[in-house]
Amino acid sequence: MANKIFGTLAEFDSAKSLLHAAKEVKDAGYTNFDVYSPFPIHGMDDAMGLRPTIMGWLVLGGGITGLTVGFGIQTWVSIFGYKLVISGKPFFSYQAFIPVTFELMVLLASFGAVFGMFALNKLPEWYHSLLKDDEFKKVTSHGFFLAIETKDPNYNTKSVESILSEAGSKNIREIES
Repeated sequence: MANKIFGTLAEFDSAKSLLHAAKEVKDAGYTNFDVYSPFPIHGMDDAMGLRPTIMGWLVLGGGITGLTVGFGIQTWVSIFGYKLVISGKPFFSYQAFIPVTFELMVLLASFGAVFGMFALNKLPEWYHSLLKDDEFKKVTSHGFFLAIETKDPNYNTKSVESILSEAGSKNIREIES
């Protein structure tokens, strides 16, 4: 039984050459590719054609939910649930609701950030084909890599190798799943 191919992995000398290669691959029409480097590279999102993240909206949604739930529950409890006059304050004493409302807003916004990050990054990912490649281990310290997956509709081994070599790759190889 033949092993299934995950995609093609190419190694580059520097962050600048990786950025250039990402632009070339995007311009060639590939959409299912990713870059790997030991540090963030300024301009890589634009070079890869990535759209802006929705993470801010997830955090905002969590914060608004916390604000609404915190203030709403305290309002319901003080006006309808347990009508208690405490220290001569009126039933609806919103000033006393601020600390709990703020804390719940921060808590749910944090949950939105953490769980949103996990969902958007598709974590936890227990296995990835690139981890089998011995050279790929350099990515944590000094390696710059670009991988084009076979799931890409334009994937063709010969054209992928041609584009990556023209972009300045020093090492191109296919990775098995």
